[in-house]
Amino acid sequence: MAKRIQLVLNKDVSKLGRAGDVVEVAPGYARNYLLPQGFAVRTTPGILKQVERRREAERLRLLELKKEAETQKATLEKSSRLAISKQVGEADAIFGTVTAQEVADLLQSNLNLEIDRRSINVPDISSLGTYKVEIRLHPEVTATVEIQVVPLR
Repeated sequence: MAKRIQLVLNKDVSKLGRAGDVVEVAPGYARNYLLPQGFAVRTTPGILKQVERRREAERLRLLELKKEAETQKATLEKSSRLAISKQVGEADAIFGTVTAQEVADLLQSNLNLEIDRRSINVPDISSLGTYKVEIRLHPEVTATVEIQVVPLR
């Protein structure tokens, strides 16, 4: 059985790894596909040091994103109830529903926080009242905000 070759991937390769990963592959696969296509380079001590520096920089970047999300969470949870005005029909039923885009616009106007509407989880709101809305700021950080639906004046 042939010896395997250690390479560092320059680009994502399906079923093998992501850019920056150190992988071991068969010599023919490396020689005939990965190296000529520019998907990988052979490992050397210098390249392994570069990979470690990139990993450390990525780890610090992700840590900074998490800290920023924690700050946004504190701002969101410190804020008082936010109110959305909706047109009301009989029995306090609202016309339409409260959408994630409306909540995102409310957060932008009141708290000056720009949050993507896709990260906002709004429960089914069909009448006046107070509802809890979950906002995913980071894969590990989720904030809960109280939204009060009030009649349109």
